[in-house]
Amino acid sequence: MKTVCVIPSYNEEKTIGWLVQSVRDLGHDVLVVDDGSQDRTAPWAREAGAQVLVNPQNLGKGAALRNAFGFIKDRDYDRVVVMDGDGQHLPQDIHRLIEGMRRTGADIVVGNRMGRAMGMPLIRWLTNATMSAFLSFKCRQPLPDTQCGFRLMRMGALRRLELKTDNFEIESEVLLEAARKGFKIRSVAITTVYDGQYSAIHPWRDTFRFLRFIFAKR
Repeated sequence: MKTVCVIPSYNEEKTIGWLVQSVRDLGHDVLVVDDGSQDRTAPWAREAGAQVLVNPQNLGKGAALRNAFGFIKDRDYDRVVVMDGDGQHLPQDIHRLIEGMRRTGADIVVGNRMGRAMGMPLIRWLTNATMSAFLSFKCRQPLPDTQCGFRLMRMGALRRLELKTDNFEIESEVLLEAARKGFKIRSVAITTVYDGQYSAIHPWRDTFRFLRFIFAKR
């Protein structure tokens, strides 16, 4: 099955080159969305072998992903991996997602960091646990790590999702839309590296935005 890896990125010149090369070494195509970076994210990604889409300004993670999904939806891919560009996700864990999909027959497989959360800042753990509890209830499926950006989706499922958000709500919107349309979602344990990466998620502002979004979502 043919897999493409989508990497939304903003000022990730320090990590994007080795990340793209590592994913390509696994035999997967790579599409990087440079979301208005002010560094050399785009040229480093191209040099490593990725196809690159460039947003002229920073539009948000959701907008970057919707741009990528629109670009690949008519191409001959069977699956899409989404991962962050800051090095928190290990390319070698892609096989865990693929194996999880094969084993469970899921349409979407989400990486689960919560069982191996050593090093995760406490406020991020609490925020994630709260969001995941709400979404598990809304989706009527157990979703232990709904805010993880490392996930695998069947293209057939992705093509049927109607996504509209521009920011970090995209992580939740994908799961809510998938559950609403009857798709099977499962989680698999992954390794997450916390090595001083800056999180663009604001724990209070984005939690409020998340809560407003999911309660408005029917």
